[in-house]
Amino acid sequence: MIRATCTIAVLACLASQTFAQGNAAAPEGWVFQLESAYLSQGDSDLSSGSAFSAERGYLRLGAFNRRADGLSVGLSATLGQTDYDFDTAAPWGRIRENSLSLTFAGRNRNGMNWFVAPTLRERAETGAGSDDGVTAGAFAGVSWSLNDRLTIGPAIGAFEGVGSEDVDVFPALLLDWQISDRFSLTTGPTLGASQGPGLSLRYALDDDWGVTLSARRESNRFALSDRGATPGGAGEDTSVPVVVSLNYKPRPSMNFAVFAGAEFDGQLEVENAAGTTVRKESYDTVPLLGIAVSLAF
Repeated sequence: MIRATCTIAVLACLASQTFAQGNAAAPEGWVFQLESAYLSQGDSDLSSGSAFSAERGYLRLGAFNRRADGLSVGLSATLGQTDYDFDTAAPWGRIRENSLSLTFAGRNRNGMNWFVAPTLRERAETGAGSDDGVTAGAFAGVSWSLNDRLTIGPAIGAFEGVGSEDVDVFPALLLDWQISDRFSLTTGPTLGASQGPGLSLRYALDDDWGVTLSARRESNRFALSDRGATPGGAGEDTSVPVVVSLNYKPRPSMNFAVFAGAEFDGQLEVENAAGTTVRKESYDTVPLLGIAVSLAF
Protein backbone atom coordinates (compact mmCIF):
# COMPACT_ATOMS: atom_id res chain seq x y z
CA MET A 1 0.00 0.00 0.00
CA ILE A 2 1.29 3.47 -0.92
CA ARG A 3 0.25 6.42 1.24
CA ALA A 4 0.85 10.07 0.41
CA THR A 5 1.37 11.52 3.85
CA CYS A 6 3.87 13.61 5.80
CA THR A 7 5.31 11.36 8.48
CA ILE A 8 7.44 12.14 11.48
CA ALA A 9 10.69 11.23 9.69
CA VAL A 10 10.33 13.93 7.04
CA LEU A 11 12.03 16.22 9.54
CA ALA A 12 15.36 15.23 8.02
CA CYS A 13 14.10 16.34 4.61
CA LEU A 14 13.07 19.80 5.77
CA ALA A 15 16.09 20.27 7.98
CA SER A 16 18.11 19.56 4.86
CA GLN A 17 16.16 22.31 3.09
CA THR A 18 17.45 24.85 5.59
CA PHE A 19 20.93 23.42 5.24
CA ALA A 20 20.82 23.70 1.45
CA GLN A 21 19.37 27.21 1.42
CA GLY A 22 22.05 28.48 3.76
CA ASN A 23 24.78 26.65 1.92
CA ALA A 24 26.03 29.56 -0.16
CA ALA A 25 26.42 31.92 2.80
CA ALA A 26 27.77 29.39 5.30
CA PRO A 27 31.48 29.44 6.14
CA GLU A 28 33.66 26.65 4.86
CA GLY A 29 34.52 23.88 7.32
CA TRP A 30 32.57 22.02 9.98
CA VAL A 31 29.44 23.21 11.78
CA PHE A 32 27.83 21.17 14.58
CA GLN A 33 24.18 21.38 15.62
CA LEU A 34 22.41 20.18 18.75
CA GLU A 35 18.61 20.19 19.05
CA SER A 36 16.37 18.93 21.83
CA ALA A 37 12.68 19.20 22.71
CA TYR A 38 10.17 17.93 25.25
CA LEU A 39 6.40 17.75 24.64
CA SER A 40 3.59 16.90 27.07
CA GLN A 41 0.19 15.88 25.71
CA GLY A 42 -2.58 16.11 28.32
CA ASP A 43 -5.31 13.57 29.07
CA SER A 44 -7.65 12.91 26.17
CA ASP A 45 -10.84 10.82 26.06
CA LEU A 46 -11.05 8.05 23.45
CA SER A 47 -14.24 7.16 21.60
CA SER A 48 -14.25 3.80 23.41
CA GLY A 49 -14.67 5.56 26.75
CA SER A 50 -11.09 5.16 28.01
CA ALA A 51 -8.41 7.88 28.01
CA PHE A 52 -4.67 8.35 27.49
CA SER A 53 -1.86 10.90 27.71
CA ALA A 54 1.62 11.04 26.16
CA GLU A 55 5.07 12.58 26.64
CA ARG A 56 7.60 12.94 23.84
CA GLY A 57 11.27 13.91 23.81
CA TYR A 58 14.09 13.86 21.30
CA LEU A 59 17.76 14.78 20.95
CA ARG A 60 19.46 15.37 17.60
CA LEU A 61 23.15 15.91 16.88
CA GLY A 62 24.34 16.91 13.42
CA ALA A 63 27.70 17.66 11.81
CA PHE A 64 27.89 19.50 8.46
CA ASN A 65 30.88 20.36 6.31
CA ARG A 66 30.90 22.90 3.48
CA ARG A 67 33.72 22.37 1.02
CA ALA A 68 35.50 24.99 -1.07
CA ASP A 69 33.74 23.75 -4.24
CA GLY A 70 30.33 24.55 -2.69
CA LEU A 71 29.28 20.96 -1.99
CA SER A 72 28.13 20.31 1.58
CA VAL A 73 28.02 16.96 3.35
CA GLY A 74 26.29 16.25 6.64
CA LEU A 75 25.54 13.48 9.10
CA SER A 76 22.81 13.64 11.76
CA ALA A 77 21.55 11.20 14.39
CA THR A 78 18.29 11.48 16.32
CA LEU A 79 17.32 9.65 19.50
CA GLY A 80 13.71 10.02 20.57
CA GLN A 81 10.81 8.31 22.29
CA THR A 82 7.14 8.78 23.06
CA ASP A 83 5.67 7.38 26.29
CA TYR A 84 1.94 6.63 26.11
CA ASP A 85 -0.12 6.16 29.29
CA PHE A 86 -3.55 4.49 28.81
CA ASP A 87 -5.95 4.11 31.74
CA THR A 88 -7.24 0.75 30.40
CA ALA A 89 -6.44 -1.78 27.65
CA ALA A 90 -3.20 -0.17 26.47
CA PRO A 91 -2.52 -0.99 22.79
CA TRP A 92 1.14 0.06 23.22
CA GLY A 93 3.51 1.79 25.64
CA ARG A 94 6.90 3.38 24.89
CA ILE A 95 7.75 4.00 21.23
CA ARG A 96 11.36 4.39 20.04
CA GLU A 97 11.85 7.03 17.33
CA ASN A 98 15.47 6.97 16.14
CA SER A 99 17.12 7.85 12.83
CA LEU A 100 20.48 8.26 11.10
CA SER A 101 20.74 10.44 8.00
CA LEU A 102 23.38 11.54 5.49
CA THR A 103 22.89 14.81 3.61
CA PHE A 104 24.44 15.99 0.36
CA ALA A 105 23.53 19.56 -0.63
CA GLY A 106 24.63 22.34 -2.93
CA ARG A 107 23.64 25.35 -5.00
CA ASN A 108 24.21 25.96 -8.71
CA ARG A 109 24.85 29.21 -10.54
CA ASN A 110 21.22 29.88 -11.48
CA GLY A 111 20.14 29.97 -7.81
CA MET A 112 18.83 26.41 -7.50
CA ASN A 113 19.36 24.74 -4.11
CA TRP A 114 19.31 20.93 -4.00
CA PHE A 115 19.71 18.16 -1.45
CA VAL A 116 19.62 14.36 -1.21
CA ALA A 117 19.32 12.67 2.19
CA PRO A 118 19.42 8.85 2.44
CA THR A 119 18.08 7.88 5.87
CA LEU A 120 17.80 4.85 8.13
CA ARG A 121 15.12 5.05 10.80
CA GLU A 122 13.52 3.00 13.58
CA ARG A 123 9.89 3.35 14.72
CA ALA A 124 9.07 0.54 17.16
CA GLU A 125 7.57 -0.16 20.57
CA THR A 126 9.93 -1.32 23.30
CA GLY A 127 9.96 -5.12 23.11
CA ALA A 128 9.66 -5.33 19.32
CA GLY A 129 12.15 -7.46 17.40
CA SER A 130 15.54 -5.95 16.57
CA ASP A 131 14.58 -5.50 12.90
CA ASP A 132 10.92 -4.59 13.41
CA GLY A 133 10.18 -0.98 12.58
CA VAL A 134 13.58 -0.42 10.94
CA THR A 135 13.19 1.06 7.47
CA ALA A 136 15.41 2.73 4.86
CA GLY A 137 14.59 5.44 2.39
CA ALA A 138 15.62 8.82 1.06
CA PHE A 139 14.49 12.44 0.83
CA ALA A 140 15.38 14.78 -2.02
CA GLY A 141 14.34 18.25 -3.08
CA VAL A 142 15.14 21.36 -5.06
CA SER A 143 14.26 25.00 -4.48
CA TRP A 144 14.89 28.26 -6.26
CA SER A 145 15.64 31.69 -4.82
CA LEU A 146 13.21 33.77 -6.89
CA ASN A 147 14.40 36.91 -5.13
CA ASP A 148 16.04 37.88 -1.85
CA ARG A 149 12.74 37.27 0.02
CA LEU A 150 11.30 34.11 -1.56
CA THR A 151 12.70 30.59 -1.96
CA ILE A 152 10.38 27.78 -3.08
CA GLY A 153 10.48 24.29 -4.56
CA PRO A 154 9.28 20.67 -4.33
CA ALA A 155 10.61 17.73 -2.31
CA ILE A 156 9.69 14.07 -2.02
CA GLY A 157 10.51 11.17 0.27
CA ALA A 158 10.08 7.43 -0.10
CA PHE A 159 10.46 4.85 2.69
CA GLU A 160 9.84 1.20 3.29
CA GLY A 161 6.58 0.81 5.19
CA VAL A 162 5.88 -0.64 8.64
CA GLY A 163 3.55 -3.63 9.01
CA SER A 164 1.25 -4.10 6.01
CA GLU A 165 2.39 -0.82 4.49
CA ASP A 166 4.67 -1.56 1.51
CA VAL A 167 5.90 1.91 0.57
CA ASP A 168 5.39 5.26 2.29
CA VAL A 169 5.64 8.14 -0.21
CA PHE A 170 5.22 11.75 0.91
CA PRO A 171 5.57 14.98 -1.05
CA ALA A 172 6.59 18.22 0.65
CA LEU A 173 6.75 21.89 -0.23
CA LEU A 174 9.95 23.82 0.47
CA LEU A 175 9.06 27.43 1.24
CA ASP A 176 10.93 30.31 2.83
CA TRP A 177 9.05 33.59 2.29
CA GLN A 178 10.00 36.82 4.06
CA ILE A 179 6.63 38.55 3.61
CA SER A 180 7.73 41.77 5.32
CA ASP A 181 10.39 42.94 7.73
CA ARG A 182 8.48 41.28 10.59
CA PHE A 183 6.35 38.52 9.02
CA SER A 184 7.69 35.31 7.44
CA LEU A 185 6.03 32.12 6.22
CA THR A 186 7.96 28.84 6.05
CA THR A 187 7.55 25.10 5.76
CA GLY A 188 9.74 22.83 7.81
CA PRO A 189 9.87 21.19 11.20
CA THR A 190 7.64 22.99 13.70
CA LEU A 191 10.07 23.55 16.53
CA GLY A 192 9.36 21.44 19.56
CA ALA A 193 5.86 20.27 18.62
CA SER A 194 7.25 16.82 17.88
CA GLN A 195 9.03 16.21 14.62
CA GLY A 196 6.79 16.80 11.68
CA PRO A 197 6.68 19.19 8.72
CA GLY A 198 4.20 21.99 8.70
CA LEU A 199 3.44 25.59 7.87
CA SER A 200 4.69 28.29 10.23
CA LEU A 201 3.84 32.00 10.31
CA ARG A 202 6.33 34.00 12.38
CA TYR A 203 6.14 37.56 13.67
CA ALA A 204 9.41 39.15 14.83
CA LEU A 205 8.86 41.24 17.94
CA ASP A 206 12.44 42.52 17.75
CA ASP A 207 15.87 41.18 16.78
CA ASP A 208 15.80 38.50 19.52
CA TRP A 209 12.15 37.66 20.21
CA GLY A 210 9.42 36.25 17.98
CA VAL A 211 6.00 34.59 18.07
CA THR A 212 5.21 31.69 15.71
CA LEU A 213 1.90 30.00 14.79
CA SER A 214 2.46 26.48 13.38
CA ALA A 215 0.18 23.73 12.12
CA ARG A 216 0.60 20.44 10.26
CA ARG A 217 -0.81 16.98 9.62
CA GLU A 218 1.13 14.29 11.47
CA SER A 219 1.11 10.51 11.02
CA ASN A 220 3.35 8.32 13.18
CA ARG A 221 3.37 4.59 12.36
CA PHE A 222 5.42 1.99 14.27
CA ALA A 223 5.95 -1.73 14.91
CA LEU A 224 4.36 -3.20 18.04
CA SER A 225 6.05 -5.30 20.73
CA ASP A 226 6.31 -9.05 20.24
CA ARG A 227 5.15 -9.42 23.86
CA GLY A 228 2.19 -7.04 23.66
CA ALA A 229 -1.49 -7.45 22.95
CA THR A 230 -0.91 -7.50 19.17
CA PRO A 231 2.45 -9.24 18.54
CA GLY A 232 3.90 -8.57 15.11
CA GLY A 233 1.36 -5.84 14.47
CA ALA A 234 1.60 -2.11 13.82
CA GLY A 235 0.23 0.98 15.51
CA GLU A 236 -0.48 4.45 14.19
CA ASP A 237 -1.23 7.81 15.81
CA THR A 238 -2.49 10.60 13.54
CA SER A 239 -3.51 14.16 14.45
CA VAL A 240 -3.35 17.83 13.47
CA PRO A 241 -1.23 19.73 16.04
CA VAL A 242 -1.57 23.54 16.14
CA VAL A 243 0.79 25.44 18.44
CA VAL A 244 1.87 28.98 19.30
CA SER A 245 5.49 29.37 20.39
CA LEU A 246 7.49 32.19 21.95
CA ASN A 247 11.01 32.13 20.52
CA TYR A 248 14.16 33.73 21.90
CA LYS A 249 17.25 33.91 19.68
CA PRO A 250 20.00 35.86 21.47
CA ARG A 251 22.47 35.03 18.70
CA PRO A 252 22.32 33.26 15.31
CA SER A 253 23.66 30.04 16.81
CA MET A 254 21.07 29.81 19.62
CA ASN A 255 17.29 29.44 19.66
CA PHE A 256 15.05 28.75 22.67
CA ALA A 257 11.28 28.25 22.59
CA VAL A 258 8.30 27.53 24.82
CA PHE A 259 5.02 26.56 23.19
CA ALA A 260 1.40 25.68 23.85
CA GLY A 261 -1.39 24.45 21.64
CA ALA A 262 -3.67 21.52 20.93
CA GLU A 263 -3.98 18.38 18.82
CA PHE A 264 -7.11 18.11 16.67
CA ASP A 265 -8.70 15.25 14.70
CA GLY A 266 -6.73 12.60 16.63
CA GLN A 267 -7.02 8.91 15.80
CA LEU A 268 -5.35 5.70 17.01
CA GLU A 269 -5.25 2.51 14.93
CA VAL A 270 -3.93 -1.01 15.57
CA GLU A 271 -3.22 -3.65 12.90
CA ASN A 272 -2.44 -7.30 13.64
CA ALA A 273 0.38 -9.28 12.03
CA ALA A 274 -1.88 -10.13 9.07
CA GLY A 275 -2.50 -6.44 8.35
CA THR A 276 -6.10 -6.44 9.55
CA THR A 277 -7.30 -3.44 11.57
CA VAL A 278 -8.35 -4.71 15.01
CA ARG A 279 -8.79 -1.38 16.80
CA LYS A 280 -9.56 2.10 15.50
CA GLU A 281 -10.85 5.01 17.54
CA SER A 282 -10.73 8.78 17.62
CA TYR A 283 -9.71 10.96 20.54
CA ASP A 284 -10.84 14.37 21.73
CA THR A 285 -8.93 17.60 21.20
CA VAL A 286 -6.07 17.58 23.68
CA PRO A 287 -3.77 20.37 25.00
CA LEU A 288 -0.01 20.43 24.30
CA LEU A 289 2.84 22.10 26.22
CA GLY A 290 6.56 21.98 25.63
CA ILE A 291 10.03 23.50 25.43
CA ALA A 292 12.77 23.30 22.81
CA VAL A 293 16.37 24.42 22.27
CA SER A 294 18.65 24.53 19.23
CA LEU A 295 22.40 25.29 19.31
CA ALA A 296 25.10 25.51 16.64
CA PHE A 297 28.83 25.54 17.32
